[in-house]
Amino acid sequence: MKGVLILAHGSRVEATKKTINEVVDLVRGKITDMPIQIAYMEFCEENIEHGIKMLVEKGVTEIKAVPYFLFEGIHIKEDIPNEIGEILQNYPDVKLEMGHTLGADERLADILVDRIRG
Repeated sequence: MKGVLILAHGSRVEATKKTINEVVDLVRGKITDMPIQIAYMEFCEENIEHGIKMLVEKGVTEIKAVPYFLFEGIHIKEDIPNEIGEILQNYPDVKLEMGHTLGADERLADILVDRIRG
């Protein structure tokens, strides 16, 4: 079974968690054929290990990890892949593919234009 792990940075500010949860709920409304789990890199109990474990407990053996990050910085290039590699040693039958960051996407520009004009 396939599943999705949406990766967020995490924050000590509770309002940020509420915002990402709202975004993930919107995604769940659009992708209903596979489990979607959020995982935070730091500052939250729902860390990457927890997210992977929750998906595996639902029967997921193929995970698409999608970073809810704008840029491909050190967290995306090194920190998160290293952490995931260590965690997956406990789940040898699970495959994980990293997705891309949000990056330079015209849809993000459209949101900015909307905010500027609104």
